[in-house]
Amino acid sequence: MLVDTHEVEVFENARARLEAIAYRLLGSASDAEDAVQETFLRWQAADREFIETPLAWLTKVLTNICLNQLASARSRRETYVGQWLPEPVFATDRMLGPADTVEQRESVSIAMLRLMERLTAKERVVYVLREAFGYSHGEIAEILDLTEANCQQIYRRAKQHVATDRTRVEIDEAVARRIVEEFLAAALSGNTDSLVRLLTDDAISVGDGGGVVVSLPQPITGALRVARFLRRLFEPTAAKWETIGGRAALFAAMANGMPALVIVAGGRIVGVITLEVTTDGIAAVHTQANPAKLDRATRQWATFEHGGPLIENW
Repeated sequence: MLVDTHEVEVFENARARLEAIAYRLLGSASDAEDAVQETFLRWQAADREFIETPLAWLTKVLTNICLNQLASARSRRETYVGQWLPEPVFATDRMLGPADTVEQRESVSIAMLRLMERLTAKERVVYVLREAFGYSHGEIAEILDLTEANCQQIYRRAKQHVATDRTRVEIDEAVARRIVEEFLAAALSGNTDSLVRLLTDDAISVGDGGGVVVSLPQPITGALRVARFLRRLFEPTAAKWETIGGRAALFAAMANGMPALVIVAGGRIVGVITLEVTTDGIAAVHTQANPAKLDRATRQWATFEHGGPLIENW
């Protein structure tokens, strides 16, 4: 089969947008890559003479692929060991997609991706396309083969399900680094009060070990309980070093639009701790330690300048 370079170029011009949509829908960068690749295969096989608007066609095909994946993902997560968290994505990754508005930035945060797990597959599609990509209800209705009125109803219901009264703080890389430095200093101090002062009263800590790395089966809530847990988590022990493959370097970064502490040992990322920062303090600490969800992050980490470690030999 001959490759039409023009049609490949058309697809490649749309790839970044398709990846950003798929990541928000699936919460998994690797699954998003697979969905986009499947879309490309269908694009190659399609009779493109009758496709008037390639991006609209590609978006519809991708959305249907993601809808099928969401159905199977829901059943897999019912048997998932421990807490589920999305794969972290660093600031340089094109999967983050557009970030011009508060809604676009919010839609890719770890906290929002967790909240969107409450939604049905169609609610998630409608919410993502509307909030993060500005599709009209008419356009979304055409993608999902729904009426526009039905689409509007689904959108209102989805917004209610993910509503939160927390006000996140807009953060740039310099501020994110200072927040991570302060958080790490408090965590390493062994002083619980230092951590409590950084947290909101209703702070939550969630960890995803995927059944491979030991993690708590349920979230921890409340500033004092979270602070005590973090103090123990950051106590350096031989058992921890054995688990992660040696002494670790600790870096500050941005992941999913939030300050993140990146733990690197043996040349690979073994943990990413993202901090949801609100006007009242750190409201959530999300720890991704599942090795299967850190492979892509490790590859991405090697592609950009991330500065020196905050701690070189933890």
